[in-house]
Amino acid sequence: MRRVQLLVQALDGAKKTNEALAHCTDGEEMLDVLLGASQKLGLGLTREQLRNTPPIRDWVWWKNKEALVTIGN
Repeated sequence: MRRVQLLVQALDGAKKTNEALAHCTDGEEMLDVLLGASQKLGLGLTREQLRNTPPIRDWVWWKNKEALVTIGN
């Protein structure tokens, strides 16, 4: 989907948005941040579109994963 590609391109170098994404505790929080970015850019993406379209779909999936084993502290 072209609008998702535009959003992903816009995130490259977007320091505040990337920091917000890094601090999200789960995929739903990530979707909230990404929806806000989509609105600011006038892309009109929905939560469902973000949730189901790669690569954002994959980012959300990884954020929701829990490590099977933790090494170190």
